[in-house]
Amino acid sequence: MKSSNVEGKILEGTVVSSKMTKTIVVLVVSKLFHAMYNRLIINRKKYKVHDEEGKAKVGDRVRIGECRPYSKEKRFKLLEIVK
Repeated sequence: MKSSNVEGKILEGTVVSSKMTKTIVVLVVSKLFHAMYNRLIINRKKYKVHDEEGKAKVGDRVRIGECRPYSKEKRFKLLEIVK
């Protein structure tokens, strides 16, 4: 599902902070099975995301998309709130 002005990755995660103006912090958890060690590896990464209207709140499940740089650290944009 490509949205306008989205150029790369589309990720899904949980909002962990919405204290900044027009910015939310989203925690994305990805799981990968390591073939050699037969273990499940869990990667957690936080992304700063541009939220123009300020709709997302802490605890919301959101879909984010990669876009042009909005600032030094913001390279993702809020596409939709899943729930």
